[in-house]
Amino acid sequence: MIVAPPIVLTFAATDPTGGAGIQADVLTLTSLGCHALSVVTAVTVQDSSGVEAVLPLDAQWVADQARCVLEDMRVAAFKIGLLGSVEIISSIAEIIADYPDIPLILDPVLASGRGDELATDQMLRAMRDLLIPQATVLTPNSLEARRLAGDDGDTDQLSLDDCARRLLDLGSEFVLITGTHENTTQVINTLYCGNGTLRTDAWPRLPGSYHGSGCTLASALAAALANGLGIEEAVRDAQEYTWQSLRFAFRPGMGQHVPDRLFWAREEEAAVDAED
Repeated sequence: MIVAPPIVLTFAATDPTGGAGIQADVLTLTSLGCHALSVVTAVTVQDSSGVEAVLPLDAQWVADQARCVLEDMRVAAFKIGLLGSVEIISSIAEIIADYPDIPLILDPVLASGRGDELATDQMLRAMRDLLIPQATVLTPNSLEARRLAGDDGDTDQLSLDDCARRLLDLGSEFVLITGTHENTTQVINTLYCGNGTLRTDAWPRLPGSYHGSGCTLASALAAALANGLGIEEAVRDAQEYTWQSLRFAFRPGMGQHVPDRLFWAREEEAAVDAED
């Protein structure tokens, strides 16, 4: 008897480079043994250096994509990336609310690696009001955490602990803040819950910059939860997978490196070649 893999539904924008967005989600989820359902929220024009344009889909189209597959298949986890508009945020929030027992990984994509703005202030407010209260794990980097938690100009003064507290107060069950953008020798990632810090992991800081690292981490976390791991083990495994994919990253264009989400397969191939 064939056992079906766990199914994860991702809401995200397209990325024609394959480095981030829905293409990165599908590749990560597949690499980690899941079947990916992909609901497109927006179409982007971008290369490995940055995002040139974003075309949000009609919110009803986004909702119809999701409802159609959800009525047909049993989903083990949700993952949310770039959203595109307030209307899309509202539509997705309504859908997620119908499935309160399914874990939701929310990756708040607010800007590209180059700094291109991908979320308006109105969208931030909608995320705070409609999506963060439903999130199982919110996965901002430190810049995103400060922007989401900031109040009228106090963003730069907030510690990451303060940011986590505010985001937990908004309703997210857990908050995983990544420290890639912090001025530290190692990358420090911290998982918070209502009782404070649940775990802290330090990773060697890799040289260069990477396109789609946040998408990879959030999708890997969704895959780990869909495969039945507990929150701390899932967070640890997702970080390990992401770090390894960055360690083996390649540079296909003139901009950022792209994580190799199939690094494990190439290691196996190399081992077989060595034996031969």
